Amino acid sequence: MTTPLLTVDTPYLLFRAAFSLPSSITDGKGRPVNALLGSANAILAVIADYSPRTVVLCFGAEAATYRRALYPPYHAQREPMPEALAAQFADAPAFFGAFGWTIASDPDLEADDLMHSYALAEAEAGGQALILSGDRDMFQSVTDKITVLYAAQSKGAAIEVDAEEVRRRYGISPDLVADFIALRGDPSDGLPGGKGIGAKTAADLLVRYGSLEAAIAASADQRPRIRATLEDQGDELRLFREIATLQRVDIALPLDATTNRVDAATAARARGMNRLAARLEENALGAE
Repeated sequence: MTTPLLTVDTPYLLFRAAFSLPSSITDGKGRPVNALLGSANAILAVIADYSPRTVVLCFGAEAATYRRALYPPYHAQREPMPEALAAQFADAPAFFGAFGWTIASDPDLEADDLMHSYALAEAEAGGQALILSGDRDMFQSVTDKITVLYAAQSKGAAIEVDAEEVRRRYGISPDLVADFIALRGDPSDGLPGGKGIGAKTAADLLVRYGSLEAAIAASADQRPRIRATLEDQGDELRLFREIATLQRVDIALPLDATTNRVDAATAARARGMNRLAARLEENALGAE
């Protein structure tokens, strides 16, 4: 049985843990480590369930340079990162690196683009890939070899999202997710979508015509309100689709690697995570 590559939306996990775990979880100097601890626990839980061949933690720009250049309102409404969380972001590569996990980052693209790139490369190499994220934009990466582990909730196991689950949720196939986002919009990214077009109308248009471009070309066949949106906002909708589409970059696939529980325990204990350190040490002994 092929063991999958696990790619991780590290910024998402850090934010999720920071706002779901108390900031009273600190190291020996009183500095919060709740985001690091919660993220490590989430990744270790997935490792226990899926036994990936190796783990890649992806980081990137808060907003990709080219996306912000195309559409300045993209991510513009997001609040600045709290100082305590910024410190944990800065420490994350050193902390997670101690686990023996690959750290991947790009200053101009987002973590989403890197996860997408790693997953596609693994699939093309004949393997299977898992994407751990709470971002539904990643649903466009889904294929018969790529599954999203949707970690939308702060507690409980991540939900497996395959192509059938994308269709159940959106009524479309994964390859149309970017078109769907363009039409429906995505408030979290600052994309307003088409005026008067919600999720149902977006899905109906894409199922009927097969793409955003084809729906725009058939605008004359629509009722007046939808026709006006497709005609008046055609170029803007194309722009939204370009922004929503994940980018592929060249990456080198990492070799198989098990989690280094000994070094991870040392890193955890140095940050006051004594219960995590003890569990890692116990697991390391059991693996001997």
